[in-house]
Amino acid sequence: MPLTTTGELITRAAAARSAVASFNVITLEHVEAVIAGAESAPVVLQVSENAVRFHGGQLLPLARAAVAAAERSAVPVALHLDHVQSENLLHQAAEAGFSSVMYDAARLPYAENLAATRAAVDWAHTQGLWIEAELGQIGGKNGRPPLDAHAPGARTDPDEARAFVADSGVDALAVAIGSAHAMTTRTATLDHALLKRLSSTLDVPLVLHGSSGVPDGELTAAVAGGIAKVNIGTALNIALTGAIRDFLADRPEAVDPRGYLTVAREAMTRAVARTLRTLGAATA
Repeated sequence: MPLTTTGELITRAAAARSAVASFNVITLEHVEAVIAGAESAPVVLQVSENAVRFHGGQLLPLARAAVAAAERSAVPVALHLDHVQSENLLHQAAEAGFSSVMYDAARLPYAENLAATRAAVDWAHTQGLWIEAELGQIGGKNGRPPLDAHAPGARTDPDEARAFVADSGVDALAVAIGSAHAMTTRTATLDHALLKRLSSTLDVPLVLHGSSGVPDGELTAAVAGGIAKVNIGTALNIALTGAIRDFLADRPEAVDPRGYLTVAREAMTRAVARTLRTLGAATA
């Protein structure tokens, strides 16, 4: 079916107090696994600026492959450009088939983050793009340096978040409530009391980054508490790498990548299906 838009999927999920899973993809095998694992649930395919850098700074090859695969999917699929810091990359989004961008200026002090995000939003909305931004415990106040939104202990202040959303015009906000990027163990403990305050304070959908490290129970509670978009990346890479390691350990003579990429894709497909079952249980 034709590509859908991230904004449509997330807005619908937020209204239903459910969440859409958004999977970071690096290779065609990632794309195929996400779509195969989705079965009957809508999904978002995310391409990060880091993934673009891995592909030699070229966005279109992976984006075109993702669009082609999505158009052959039986489930609604949207394309999202993730953690974009480059203005040049931001300006490629719409033409490449993306309906949304996560513009990442969270490394900057609050005022600079706000100004950069506001400029990105103003441009993106003229292109019909839905914009997500990120706000953790931003420094620059009382002499504090900026604190990454996923640093240990970083938390999004509800009052600061309300002002940021109003002044920036973003369509969704990724909040810091205790998860972290690139976690290889599912041991994160979320601040559900803070999430409740954020959900009652903000009138835009909330996004959880670093969800690979969040246990099932914490994840279902986060969705019930107001998270409408759940980002998953590392979990797929753990599945992919583990499957390849096992395959090559059993077949050290193997040289044809189709063998180990097949089992890797199947492992990622199972990881996708598992995540969607967890999110489905959160709203059942």
